[in-house]
Amino acid sequence: MLKKNQNTRVTGIGAALIDLLINETDEFLKKFNKIKGGMTHHQNHEIENILKQTSQKPVVVAGGAACNTIIGIGKLGGKARFIGKRGNDKYGTLFENQLIKSNVEPLFDISKTCTGKVLSVITPDFERSMFTHLGAASKFNSDQITSNMFKNTAIAVIEGYLVINYEFIISVLKKAKKANSLICLDLSSFEVVESSKDIFKTIVKDYVDILIANEDEAKAFTGFSNKEKAIKALSENVYIAVLKVGEKGSYICSNNKILKIKPKTNGKIIDTTGAGDLWASGFLFGIANGYSLEKSGEIASLCGLEVCKVIGADIPEQGIKRIKKIC
Repeated sequence: MLKKNQNTRVTGIGAALIDLLINETDEFLKKFNKIKGGMTHHQNHEIENILKQTSQKPVVVAGGAACNTIIGIGKLGGKARFIGKRGNDKYGTLFENQLIKSNVEPLFDISKTCTGKVLSVITPDFERSMFTHLGAASKFNSDQITSNMFKNTAIAVIEGYLVINYEFIISVLKKAKKANSLICLDLSSFEVVESSKDIFKTIVKDYVDILIANEDEAKAFTGFSNKEKAIKALSENVYIAVLKVGEKGSYICSNNKILKIKPKTNGKIIDTTGAGDLWASGFLFGIANGYSLEKSGEIASLCGLEVCKVIGADIPEQGIKRIKKIC
């Protein structure tokens, strides 16, 4: 556990992606042969074509897994920094401005390529299916990252999507470790874990201190559907392991001790976009500030609930106020 009164900054590194959110039907998804609930990569023109076929006007917000988590930490009043690559366009400017507004220090490399985007189609069951174009984020390379970017960082948050570029993620991990930061890896996507399982295993064993996964990601990583077996397997090579089980709460394992964190349920669920990312916001905010695992898990659960009350992955001010009451 981190002690109080030491560095509390949490620095995230990941794809800087604008979220475009629309509500649509299952039939709409079927037109594009999309498996509901997953994430697939597309060309920019393909996403634009999908947008042309909906009558819905998208909600536009800064996104990306690590970015969502870091924005949540910033809004809770934590010290937060985000490292990424954006385009020199309106979406890139919007992205950076939203970070600043959310109490996050932005460290961006600017690309001639367009800012990356994720079209999230939210179906009536509140599930979201993501069409992703990495854009400028795909141009990020290891030469643009220095260990100084992680200076005074207690926890470095690495999103699992970065494993697609093996050389890049290894360089990032080494530089964060050189700065004496704890490494938190959020597995992010079961599809990515399934396609790069051996790489994930190596990275976790050699670099990771805190490992976060949902049920699908945990099954892809460990092979177990059973929750207790999965959380034990996740914890084998790390200091803290987390298994998020949605509306059923979460499991936290450290030093072979498993904690069951109850979910927060007092509110109507509107959209699950960013629920896992904002769960991580609350948890890492707590850990970075020296709170117990139990308390950090409680804050995390409330963050996960509050973001589900709105469209998108950004908790509004009233929700933040409710969370701060238990911090």
